[in-house]
Amino acid sequence: MSTDFSQPQRQSVIGVLVLFFYTLQQYAKALWPVMVVWLFKFDEVNKLYFFLGIFATFVIIGIVSFLQYLNFTFLLDNENEEFVISEGVFNKTITTIQLNKIQQVNINQSFLQKLVGVYELAVDTAGSNKKEGAIKAISHELALELKSRLLENEKRIKTSTLESDTEDADYGVVDEATESFDVIKISFLSLLKIGITSNYLKSISLLLIFVITVSDYFNKITGKDLIPDENFEDYVDQNIIIQTIIVIALFLLALVLMVNIVRVVFRYFDYKITRQKGSLLLSFGLLNTKNTIIKPEKVQITSVSRNYFQKKMNILELKIKQATSGSAEEQKSVIEIPGCNEQERDEILKLLFRKLPEKGVVMEPNFRKLGFSVFLTIGLPLFLVFLFRSYIELQGISLGLGVFVYIVFVGLIQFFIFRNNRLYVNDDFIIKQSGAWDIKNEIIEPGKIQAITTSQLFWHKTADIGSITLHTAGGNIAFQLGNYSKIKEYVNLWLYEIETSDSNWM
Repeated sequence: MSTDFSQPQRQSVIGVLVLFFYTLQQYAKALWPVMVVWLFKFDEVNKLYFFLGIFATFVIIGIVSFLQYLNFTFLLDNENEEFVISEGVFNKTITTIQLNKIQQVNINQSFLQKLVGVYELAVDTAGSNKKEGAIKAISHELALELKSRLLENEKRIKTSTLESDTEDADYGVVDEATESFDVIKISFLSLLKIGITSNYLKSISLLLIFVITVSDYFNKITGKDLIPDENFEDYVDQNIIIQTIIVIALFLLALVLMVNIVRVVFRYFDYKITRQKGSLLLSFGLLNTKNTIIKPEKVQITSVSRNYFQKKMNILELKIKQATSGSAEEQKSVIEIPGCNEQERDEILKLLFRKLPEKGVVMEPNFRKLGFSVFLTIGLPLFLVFLFRSYIELQGISLGLGVFVYIVFVGLIQFFIFRNNRLYVNDDFIIKQSGAWDIKNEIIEPGKIQAITTSQLFWHKTADIGSITLHTAGGNIAFQLGNYSKIKEYVNLWLYEIETSDSNWM
């Protein structure tokens, strides 16, 4: 039996426990300095007052949590087509969300929520840097039903198209011929492959942060450095320095791979992609389970990336950007689909775009793009090294060898970046290709462009080269030093498409 959401609904009763722990977590974050002082001076604190204070705090948090549960209601205003949330203990807040502005509805489950058997439903709209509405404790069945009701409002799309024979051209209708899959499951083996072949920088950053934090705490507690920098030769024999460095490098490599694999598996475990009425339902997570839905008309930028090893293993990564409120939120809004193969990629792209994106006319950057990059990454650093060479001391290798290795390494990176930097244009798609090791193809539709910026420096006029930036609600795509005359032709065409497009991406 369907639920009558037109009447105010409350969260699950067990949600009081979830609210209690969330409130306790907030108080703990605010009061942790006082708690640390109490722990270090526990012998000096009056034990009776201490435990009475803890008991009183728990009682207050329990009362606040119960009032939060009691005052939290949500309903669907069918007449005004709005989702209304009322909440607050002392200050009552009413949040009203128009159904046609809802971009995404996520059903998530943290470890705590998993223990008590409830879910969180979060509503997101374009143009805001936070979730507009969140229900912390709701049953899975009720969450699915509410999500379906929140996302079924397509009347604004159909009004003009139902009276014509052009329905198939609208995002509201997806050609069933392109929907040849029901469920795609990313296997555990694919996640292992992704963990081994990607995100090295993230793993190294996590390790550095961990080592620095541990070293800092060790120094504060013992007054000594974790790794002594004096008389290092006493710890390592000079004859086995190279062997020691190799062993340490291999150990660090293994540690990075292990951290990367654990992070990927925990985050994307049991990844499922389900087709639902022309949309994609994503479900993944080991401890914290996340469910999110992707509607094709909301997608702004879709990127497909892979490196050499991933190509050999027949895996790749898909990232989907929807509308965001600014650059600070762009990373958070990215939806990742790791470890799918080429066939699965094609199925997903066909559902998102109704057909497979194809690369059209290619635009290549001028060779000056490479020259300027080499000047910034090689020329300037070498000039600084030349100026301060008398102050530079390298242990074990000569300055000349270090400079040579740097020039070769950075030079190869810049060459591959230049070689892979391309802009492909056809009537339906714009594809920006970039990257040195991980080759990324960003796909957008001209109708999704919000604004276009072109620029040309005065010394580039003779060479007829310039730059362009395509602004979308999901981020920007920039291409530098291409044929400026050709760029202006495409800009005129895209501006016309923007003015005449009836795409409903908001």
